Amino acid sequence: MNDEQPPMPTPAPPASPASAPPRGISRRALLLGGGGLGLGVVATAVAVSTAHAPSAEPAASATSPAEGGPVPAHGAQQAGIARPATPQRNGLVVVADLDGNPDAATVLAALAAAGAAVDACTDPDRFDPIVLPDGPGDVTVTVGLGPRLVRAIDPTLPGADELPVFLSDQGLAAEATGGDLLIAVYASDAAALHPVADRVLAAIPGARRRWAQQGVRGSGSGTVVRNPLGYHDGIIVPHTEDELAESVWIPSGPAAGGTVAVIRRLRLDIAGFAALAPGAQDAVIGRERATGAPLSGGSRGDQVDLGAKTPEGEYLIPARAHARAAHPSFTGSPLMLRRGYAFSNAGPERDDGLLFVCFQNDLQTFVRTQHRLDETDDLMAFTRATASASFLIPPGRVGGAPLGAALATGGGS
Repeated sequence: MNDEQPPMPTPAPPASPASAPPRGISRRALLLGGGGLGLGVVATAVAVSTAHAPSAEPAASATSPAEGGPVPAHGAQQAGIARPATPQRNGLVVVADLDGNPDAATVLAALAAAGAAVDACTDPDRFDPIVLPDGPGDVTVTVGLGPRLVRAIDPTLPGADELPVFLSDQGLAAEATGGDLLIAVYASDAAALHPVADRVLAAIPGARRRWAQQGVRGSGSGTVVRNPLGYHDGIIVPHTEDELAESVWIPSGPAAGGTVAVIRRLRLDIAGFAALAPGAQDAVIGRERATGAPLSGGSRGDQVDLGAKTPEGEYLIPARAHARAAHPSFTGSPLMLRRGYAFSNAGPERDDGLLFVCFQNDLQTFVRTQHRLDETDDLMAFTRATASASFLIPPGRVGGAPLGAALATGGGS
């Protein structure tokens, strides 16, 4: 991606009036909008995908672990968010509930127990061979707290607010909405996913599974991968430490260094989308399927140009294209860091789609974008959410402190 970005053109009028950007959104985040379909995005998550743009697809950080090698569970942030730089091929998200009405001490004890179990599954020197007889490999585990448990510690913490029910969530089952605990396991070896998730869940007294979804990513380096519709995702996401600090990590307070995750399981009408002519598919997305280049011109890593027109005066990025609908100039949203995993569940009804996970330092980043997508994104016609939840991801562990220790300074009962 070019470092030199032209001034943001005057965008075409959206299908619905755009509200003024909320305070706290940097001018840089608004100017560096851009595309890259984040299909998970699509629907709800879709927001995730196109909207933002800092650096292009840089090489993995020098501090990133070698591909397939151990990923330290300890550090300023939990693993499985920005580490490793290239997400593992296989992923499993488990959403669980905690029995009763736990107080702050109970929630913090649950986090500490989960952290100890994570070490037993990821530390090459301390792993449990009964769980992983061949060693941990590149297994990572990310643990999060749902809004109810966050409020038990301190209702002023990020992540204490419930994820709203969106227009596109009609018919979403209650048992697939929300949840108390997130256990997200990623690994190159799919056989490691369920044993590790089971070990961490079993370590938390009173925890019981609500729903789970396993998925797989295509091959590739870095964050870019093709989603189930065949388009590139993960092009425009925060990569550098500065970009992550601006858009992903919570900047201050007891949760500083943590983040807020949104999980959406999105069933995609892949057959219906495939029935469109190739040009019509590109028009829904706003980018070319083959190359990933925006319809406004350029290459895969370039921003969309919302003001670009044909000689006849038609906008090259259609009015209801995903790339336009999710653009931050309309939503006032900074960048999201996202991980998308394709899934295909057996059953009488076809259930293929995207397990969409995005990370941001403010839940409203996702909420604003999804509300707009519901109103103006043609991609939504091919997407239906079948599970939805949000979680506070506590900061990582440093100096031997248990997982979640920093949150204890937030008060609570």
